[in-house]
Amino acid sequence: MIVVTGGAGFIGSNIVKGLNDKGQTDIVIVDNLGQTQKYLNLNRLKFVDYIDKSDFLERLPLLGTIDAIIHQGACSATTELDANYLIRNNYEYSKALFNFCQDRKIPFIYASSASVYGNGVDGFSEDPKCEYPLNGYAFSKCIFDNYVRQQINLDNAPSQVVGLRYFNVYGYQENHKGSMASVPFHFFNQAKKNGEINVFEGSENFLRDFIFVEDVVKVVTFFLESGKSGIFNCGTGRERSFMDMANIFIQLHGDCRINTVAFPEHLKGKYQAYTKANISQLRKAGFNQEFLSLSAGMEKYLKQLKQTNGYF
Repeated sequence: MIVVTGGAGFIGSNIVKGLNDKGQTDIVIVDNLGQTQKYLNLNRLKFVDYIDKSDFLERLPLLGTIDAIIHQGACSATTELDANYLIRNNYEYSKALFNFCQDRKIPFIYASSASVYGNGVDGFSEDPKCEYPLNGYAFSKCIFDNYVRQQINLDNAPSQVVGLRYFNVYGYQENHKGSMASVPFHFFNQAKKNGEINVFEGSENFLRDFIFVEDVVKVVTFFLESGKSGIFNCGTGRERSFMDMANIFIQLHGDCRINTVAFPEHLKGKYQAYTKANISQLRKAGFNQEFLSLSAGMEKYLKQLKQTNGYF
């Protein structure tokens, strides 16, 4: 049995789909559906049970034999201001799962974030000296990474532990994320509404490492199968601007134009202007697959958005 927390969410549901494609259906999904339409993400997936997040820790010891826990559940809103909530939800909950897995020698693969690097003034390598989170979400991820480092020697962990620092992920099944959905998702809906796509002023100067969700699933699957431990960047190692993304979208979609809007006040000082994953440690671990280019990933995503509004 494989447990996927956040399994009804964006990346989590894509991981479940990837497991299904490999013949794995003995999966328990843990999530908090709340008042969203995340349940739509589960309609095409195969799994044996669903457990609400609030009940999961109590039920966890009763589940039987667990082959791995893939922990994707978290509050991922970079604009969330309640730091106490972020600590409880992202840090304390993750600690409980980590310690459970270590006690029982269960492989534990969890979602970290490239947001821990802040503005990246010291680079984007998996090194504490590069880390300077700019918001509460990033802080909650950073302190959990540090907790893991303090508890075990990742080079010789008693049981597999993998933290994946996701860079800018985009792709299928992110409809429920609202304002936190990826830029291509917003472009698609903006173009459908009025033939315009919105970009912030200065978007040609905002460069990010965009990674298609199918590539994220390949990285997760690699570690699940390899048994290797560590904290790794999960990005392409290439940077592109948001204006590049807008131009690619127009080339693929056609019949829409770019509208420039003022940069939001609430994001000033909390917005990463530049990210580029150093993937040398990922390559050293043995992941040698090539990542899709931004245009190739956006082409696949746009096709799915047009056919099924982005759902499987």
